[in-house]
Amino acid sequence: MFKNILKGLTSYQDSLKLINELKLWKFFLVPMAISFLFGMVIFLAAYGLSEYLGRFFAKAWIWEWGKETFTNIATGLGGLVILFLGFILYKHVVMAMSAPFMSPVSERIEEHLYPQARNQVPYRDTTNMEQLWRGLRITLRNITYELTLTIPLLLLSFIPVAGIFFTILAFVIQAYYAGFGNIDYTLERHLKYKDSIHFVKRHRGIAIGIGIVFMGMLFIPVIGVILVLPFSVTAASRVTLEEMIKEENLNLPHPDR
Repeated sequence: MFKNILKGLTSYQDSLKLINELKLWKFFLVPMAISFLFGMVIFLAAYGLSEYLGRFFAKAWIWEWGKETFTNIATGLGGLVILFLGFILYKHVVMAMSAPFMSPVSERIEEHLYPQARNQVPYRDTTNMEQLWRGLRITLRNITYELTLTIPLLLLSFIPVAGIFFTILAFVIQAYYAGFGNIDYTLERHLKYKDSIHFVKRHRGIAIGIGIVFMGMLFIPVIGVILVLPFSVTAASRVTLEEMIKEENLNLPHPDR
């Protein structure tokens, strides 16, 4: 597991070089705009709605003494809740909306790194409607699982001391599903819905590693939200192709070897 997490983390190495070499920036313009705008919406929502949530939660404090302090704490917690849930929605909404632009990027990386793979790795012959339905099923499945797992952990994270463990676990789960979404840009060309899920489960460590960097970049003000998709999609495409070729037992030389 830890070896695969490290593989996911290091998959970002040379991503910038590969993006420049293949002149991929033009494909990222619209996704970067989507990412930036949706990220700003989340931060503005956290800032604007935290006070309302704070007042709502403060009603649970029936005493006059300490009411202002409790309200301030509730306001801060309300903002964190919005940010936490916003990040969950951000991953899935932005990646789903960016799919028409990210899938061609993944395909160009595949053609560059493994030009012989097209004749040996099976491609799915599907219509646009089938691809859209598959993507929607993946997105809805991942959102459901992620919310089901992380909301209880979010509540448990408020437990003193032990809450640190639950916070870390919630972050790892979010990282896993972030990595899942980036990996699926490659899988959708080759594997069916259930096969894609099984593939990611077999390589959950890689998904977590990719997602850790993805989540970490979101904490970099402005620039992180803009660049997170280009780097994560490039990294995920490369490492996913490597694992697919291993599983298919294909003897395809890497261009750098």
